[in-house]
Amino acid sequence: MEQHIVKIISIDKVTHDVRRYKFEKPAGYKFLPGQATEVSINKPGMEEEKRPFTFTGLNEWDHLEFTIKSYNDHDGVTKKLGKLVPGDELIIRDVWGTINYKGPGVFIAGGAGVTPFIAILRDLANRNLIDGNKLIFANKTRADIILENDFRKILAINFINILSDEKVEGYECGLISEKFLKEYIGGIKNSDGTQKMFYLCGAPPMMDAVEKQLNNLGIDNNFIVKEEF
Repeated sequence: MEQHIVKIISIDKVTHDVRRYKFEKPAGYKFLPGQATEVSINKPGMEEEKRPFTFTGLNEWDHLEFTIKSYNDHDGVTKKLGKLVPGDELIIRDVWGTINYKGPGVFIAGGAGVTPFIAILRDLANRNLIDGNKLIFANKTRADIILENDFRKILAINFINILSDEKVEGYECGLISEKFLKEYIGGIKNSDGTQKMFYLCGAPPMMDAVEKQLNNLGIDNNFIVKEEF
């Protein structure tokens, strides 16, 4: 298995519990938007505590980037990552991932499940291929929305937010439902008559529920791309 020790260049706060980690890019290291790798912290006793994280930067950048939510309610890897500083080291490995862009459609994310879509949407915007794509992003509160301003710049009105625990003007409130999807996906066909793709990433129960709702709306599983755990 390919393995690289890389030094953290910078750490920036994205939300109250999400940080952006920029770190060295090994020579010849390549990935596709939406792909991930197993990561561990290069400190004694932590080298084999591996967790999967998605690259949120682009392959053509001269550095690598993760956008990671820290879960501080237990002493896990993400809590330990939150205590790192520039100069500390990570261990990264082979790239993998099941979310690849297969055509225009609707991206549906729950919380930190949005991370595979960050690089995909950035890449589409860079290549002027963002038209026909939409992001539906489910969070508990507005403070939990990762990269809200970035997504608004990329997607404008095609960035839809739904908050389960907070009512905010201009944001939908509640949970994703079949009725909500029917209202916001804009039909199951693209403007050229081709079938829209649907990309799902979030907690497994959320993805299972949304997949069933999409099936009920007439969308075949062949047109649903989701992260496999």
